[in-house]
Order: sequence, then structure tokens, then C-alpha cells
Amino acid sequence: MSTAATQTQTATFSLGCFWGAEHLLQKHYPPSENNGILKTTVGYTGGHLENPDYDSVGTGKTGHAESVKIEFDPSVVSYDELVGKATASELAKYRSSIFTHSDEQRAIAQRVTEEVQAKHFTPKDQRIVTEILPASEWYDAEEYHQRYSFKNPDYSCPAHRLFW
Repeated sequence: MSTAATQTQTATFSLGCFWGAEHLLQKHYPPSENNGILKTTVGYTGGHLENPDYDSVGTGKTGHAESVKIEFDPSVVSYDELVGKATASELAKYRSSIFTHSDEQRAIAQRVTEEVQAKHFTPKDQRIVTEILPASEWYDAEEYHQRYSFKNPDYSCPAHRLFW
């Protein structure tokens, strides 16, 4: 199926550092393998400052989260599966958010995080810290941040991995 004829959706996740989040998703869903992820973009969302940049977001005063926006084909990979990957890589010390683009995505995100909570966190007496929020204004990160791990093949973030 050609990309032009594909009905695409957008998923937006904040999983701490956007380099690691993008790298994690690209590792598990390489676009060259036609696995449903068509494009990823790193950027900033969830804050109150217009046109933030890396330095301003890094101060913690803008309210933005470093995030990855994913354009995907839901006939190949489901939103449920992507939410599952996001929650399987949750890092409690970082802001972790699922920014939903529809009521359907919100319902799926809530259901999947409840399932993950029951299966993986409750037995360890832990709580998922991921927020589920409506998507807000998106700002692309600077070009040098885009596809960072591909431009810097030695980059590795041991914190960004699937925990199950």
C-alpha cells in the first residue's frame, strides 16, 4: 500500500529525553521494514511558551516536555501497541506523558495503562506515573536533534529500553 493512500494517525509520547524515546521506537519499528511507523519527529509540547527551544525547555520553566511525534499506519501497528511500548519504557524520574489526539486515543491510553498497571506495576507495589493529556501545540525541535541516534551511531541511552 502506498503512503499516499494510507490513512495515518499521530501518536505523541514524552518518555524523558526525546533522543532516547525516538531511538527506542525506531529500534523496535524500523521504518525501512514497513512496520507501521512512517515518520518520527522530536519536539516540545505541553507547555506555555510559544516557540520554545532546547535551552528554554531545559530550564524546566516552560512546562514543555521533550517528546516524540509518530506518524503511523494503524492498519499495520495499532495505537494500543504503541501505548504499550511507551508504558513499557516508563522512567519514573522523568516526565512521562501520552498526549492524545482524539477521544478514542484517550480511551485506549487509559485502558492500556490500567492493564499495564495491573500486570507490571501493582505486583511490585508501584504506580505508573505517565500522565494522559490532550495533545497541545507542537514545536519541532531544532534540526540537529532530529534522528539524532542515526546521525550519531555511537549514541546509546541505557535508560531507554523496554522493561518487559
